[in-house]
Amino acid sequence: MERGKENEGQTKGEDNKSLVSSRVVLGEDIVNLLDFIERLNSRRVQTSLFMYQIEELTEELTFLSAFCHLYYSFFLESCNDEMSNEIHDLVQSLFHPSGVDMQLVSEKFYDLFENIKNYISSHRYAEQSRVTTMTEDHFVGLLDAILKCCSALNFPSFELLQNVFGNLRDFHRLKVNGCVEYETIEYVLPRLRLMALRVVNICCFTLVGETAVSLVHSKLANLLLEVIPVELEVMHICCTNLKGSNSVEVGRFIKQLLEASPDILRESLIHLQEHMVNALTPSASTCNIHVMIEFLLIILTDVLKDVIHHDKLFVLLARVIELTKEVFVLVCNIEENMNEASDANLNLMENIELLKEDLKNDFLKARADSSQLRFPMSDGPLFMTLLLTNLKDLVNSNASSVALIKEEIKQVKEDLEIIRSFFGYVEQELHRDLWTRVLDEAYEAEHAIHSILARDHGLLQLIFILPDTVEKIKLVKKEVQEKIPKSSGIIVANAPNKLVERNSSSTVGKIIVGFEEETEWIIRKLTSGPDEIDVISIVGMPGIGKTTLAFRVYNEKSIVDHFDVCAWCTVDQERNEKKLLQKIFNQVVGFKERFSENDIDEDVADNLRKKLCGQRYLIVLDDMWDTATLDELTRPFPEFRKGSRVILTSRKKEVALHGKCHSDPLYLRLLRSEESWELLEKKVFGEERCPDELKDVGKMIARKCDGLPLVLDLIGGVISRKEKKEVLWLEVLNNLSSFIFKDEEEVVKVIQLSYDHLSDHVKPCLVYLAIYPKDKDIRISELKDFWIGQGLEMKSAEEVVNELISSSLVIPFDNSICKIHDLVHDFCYIKSRKEKLFDFIGGSNAPSSSSGMMARGITIRRLFRLDENFVMFNQEKKNAYVKHLLTLKVYGYCLPHKSHLKHLRLLKSLDLKDITLTDSLLNEIGMLVHLKYLIIQTKAKALPPSFSNLCNLETLVVNNVKGSYMVLSPCFWSLAKLREVWMTCCAVFDPDINEPIVLDEDLRLENLKTLYDLYLPGSEDTEDFFKRFPNLQNLEVYIKELPDCSKICFPRLDVLNELEQLRLSAFSRYSFNEYTHGFPSSLKKMKLSGLGLTYDSLSRIARLPNLQKLILEDTIIEEGKEWNMEDVTFQNLKSLKLEELDFSEWQVDAEKSFPVLEKLCIDTCVKLMEIPESFGDIASLELIKVRHSRQLKESIFKIKEYVEEMTGEDKLE
Repeated sequence: MERGKENEGQTKGEDNKSLVSSRVVLGEDIVNLLDFIERLNSRRVQTSLFMYQIEELTEELTFLSAFCHLYYSFFLESCNDEMSNEIHDLVQSLFHPSGVDMQLVSEKFYDLFENIKNYISSHRYAEQSRVTTMTEDHFVGLLDAILKCCSALNFPSFELLQNVFGNLRDFHRLKVNGCVEYETIEYVLPRLRLMALRVVNICCFTLVGETAVSLVHSKLANLLLEVIPVELEVMHICCTNLKGSNSVEVGRFIKQLLEASPDILRESLIHLQEHMVNALTPSASTCNIHVMIEFLLIILTDVLKDVIHHDKLFVLLARVIELTKEVFVLVCNIEENMNEASDANLNLMENIELLKEDLKNDFLKARADSSQLRFPMSDGPLFMTLLLTNLKDLVNSNASSVALIKEEIKQVKEDLEIIRSFFGYVEQELHRDLWTRVLDEAYEAEHAIHSILARDHGLLQLIFILPDTVEKIKLVKKEVQEKIPKSSGIIVANAPNKLVERNSSSTVGKIIVGFEEETEWIIRKLTSGPDEIDVISIVGMPGIGKTTLAFRVYNEKSIVDHFDVCAWCTVDQERNEKKLLQKIFNQVVGFKERFSENDIDEDVADNLRKKLCGQRYLIVLDDMWDTATLDELTRPFPEFRKGSRVILTSRKKEVALHGKCHSDPLYLRLLRSEESWELLEKKVFGEERCPDELKDVGKMIARKCDGLPLVLDLIGGVISRKEKKEVLWLEVLNNLSSFIFKDEEEVVKVIQLSYDHLSDHVKPCLVYLAIYPKDKDIRISELKDFWIGQGLEMKSAEEVVNELISSSLVIPFDNSICKIHDLVHDFCYIKSRKEKLFDFIGGSNAPSSSSGMMARGITIRRLFRLDENFVMFNQEKKNAYVKHLLTLKVYGYCLPHKSHLKHLRLLKSLDLKDITLTDSLLNEIGMLVHLKYLIIQTKAKALPPSFSNLCNLETLVVNNVKGSYMVLSPCFWSLAKLREVWMTCCAVFDPDINEPIVLDEDLRLENLKTLYDLYLPGSEDTEDFFKRFPNLQNLEVYIKELPDCSKICFPRLDVLNELEQLRLSAFSRYSFNEYTHGFPSSLKKMKLSGLGLTYDSLSRIARLPNLQKLILEDTIIEEGKEWNMEDVTFQNLKSLKLEELDFSEWQVDAEKSFPVLEKLCIDTCVKLMEIPESFGDIASLELIKVRHSRQLKESIFKIKEYVEEMTGEDKLE
């Protein structure tokens, strides 16, 4: 028995010796490992490895070092010699005399990695007893190991954890070293040990590495919410119980803690703010807490030692620590369902006011002199328009950051609106000094408000400058009211009297006067002369009418009939010759669809030559700038003796001479005096004549334009919108008296005149059009979204476009397309740079972190390579103007690895549609509370909870690249201001379980106007779904059949009383007959796909009184049989398209059933044998288009012949 005990003791002794030996060896291995990693990073290790291999090896060894620290201090007591030996073996392999064998090290690492995972998983390290029973020395070692492990793991949140635990470790040392009495800190020590165990758990969880990064972040976030209160408790002890300690070590620690506290407190509050957004339902209590957090962050984000009296700094920090601690307690109470309306919560706002007063009177140094800040731009009215728009958004915002200064913002807005109403163009000139003061104070207010909201040196702005500026604006308002009579204020005399029709017959931008001889000369050159190819060049200054003249000739019937092939190519500054050739080729082969750069054929030049061979062709090369491009474009043109021609327009004489073959260039003259007056008269009066009392002044204005058509067009746009009074026309004449149009700079002055006469809210809309490339076809339907995307207020895009067209600043081409002239584009671009509205980044103009003023909006082009130091996405870069950015658009495929967005706190518009965002970046976007317009791309299954924070969001576009459904998560329903939503495959059911998501009956989005790409289950549960969107105007919805359903149920659409456009699709051709609720009478456009339609359902559709366009696609009519339209009338239908329709016979009296039809399109209706001849009786019919249905050709020709016979016109296309 005694011998057994002796053997047992001997075994234990051997185990202890082995443990000590293992600890010694492992300690040495850790030192060697860290030394090797440091030398590897500094390239002081002799190795033949490639750079990527060195990076890979560094990552693996850093991971190993993290585990070794924990293993040494936390696990090694279990005496696992095998693990220690494996670690030792791998470390020794790094110091092989012949260098690092990457393959050998990798094999050893992955074997060891699997053993580490198994080892961690098999040990019950989460038990509290593992830390509560540790000796003090052992626990101190554990705290050191935790810090080293956090540093090695290198997750962003681990940095905050590392900083917090560094303080807790140093605090614990005070107790170990006997510097503080145990009773003073005893209540916090057990919590400290428990937190240490929590951190070990999260480190082990991260080391195992089998879970998603997002889950690690989630666990880290929860851990920090437990650890930070312990840190705050320690700070509180230092500021109270230990404040009077005589210990030098305690004093040193307190000083060190308080110096580090601003950064720790700031990151802790940001972390708490993000947690509240994700986890708590908004309420009055949470709102007050958010406001307090915002106030504390403004204090902590400033460099306090620069603005706070030195002897008061630690006193202020103690106040901030107490308030921060109080905020964390309140959040904890709310989460535990304790009384939200506690006295502490109610006192938050009072505490803010008390601290603001103390900051003003005690803590802050002498107030900054704000008088040095001056309005840095030149266009005051434009600035005021944008500022007032921004202030209006802020006043209407529910963001907590705005709540802190809401009253000041409201006061500034109201006063500036009153001031602005007194200042028309004349008043700005008569009272220039006063107007300058107004602009200075307005700019001061904007800068102060933005600085506070962006947390950019906002403390002085909040306490001193903004209140002072509010008072100064009040004084200026009083002075304005005293000096300027109200009756003389802004008179909006420049709004168009009537809407401008955008169609081919509109006279706007289409009036052609003069150049009759030149037109005849060009036509002769095109239709006669040598059989060889010839180039007819038109040369002249900008705006003289080169393109207009070429366009007139190009569309002459005699020219169209003379040539086999015609193509028009606008060259401008385009440097990609293949892209230009592709444009020409597409027209030659009749392909009119748009194409992307990816669609360019590498052999396009050869293919174009082949297509043109044997043809008599006419090709217009408009706005050619250099001879090299001309040579590249004309090289594929074959030179057969067919009489082919090229028309060339250019500002440059040398380009025209270089392209000459037989004919000399035509140097386009200016308009003669009588031609100038004729053009101006037609521009202003259309087909009517000018009144006699205006003729003299009108002719003087025309003469002053010196025969330049562009100037005449622009001036005509100005006076056409004025009252027809001589005194007003004389005002225009006098403004023109100093203009001598000899070069482009002088022409820009006329554009400025047109610009000055625009309505204030229209001016920025024009300037922002410079974002489009020159000569770009601008889709009018896209302009509203485009302008909203630039942060502009947009009530009626239609009215804005009409005013721009009537001013001849925008040229309409048809109902859907418009363009702006090159000179107008140049003017807008120059003004945008001068007024700091927007800028482009790409190629050589990459921004730096300098202090130069940045534009309000930035577009980053795809050709610019973003690195991790790029100032825009690096929150560590100290460029204040990045923080003041309002709009950002990035073309590209990825952002730098360590990119951040949360510091761009003022963003109102963010477009990242080409970039697949990480979960962390999605969460950061959720903190950008001022966003109104957002386009993103993601693989997420649902939007993160943080998006519920986007209380100002109006437009949301989400591209789900994964291709699966994106579930409408609860945060979606909290976005009350949403107006337009386009989410790829957005669904109200979880596709994994194929069951609808249960929604609260009260969930509604009253402001939503547009909802695209919605997927609904065809179940009874969704029948009343659209009651949630009572004001919806545009809807695209797909009805998905659920498994095990005997029939598909359609949602009620008749509840949408404002609906104008509907696209309804089903995934199988179920009968639509069971849908008996009808459609809203407000519908104007409808597309139905994948349905089975009957006589009754089609009759209900026909009775819609406002329906103008109907598309039926992939649809069966009466089970594929006859479509009988007896007694069915589409009273207002103008366009009908039938695509892949399954029906064999069409019984219709077309004139009766479609009395105002203009367009009929039939595509792939293979069963239909003929189009009823009665369609020829429809007087309004302009077009019948048939594709992929050869059997209908005979019907078309019969109808066409019938129409010609009845009307004597070939009017049907």
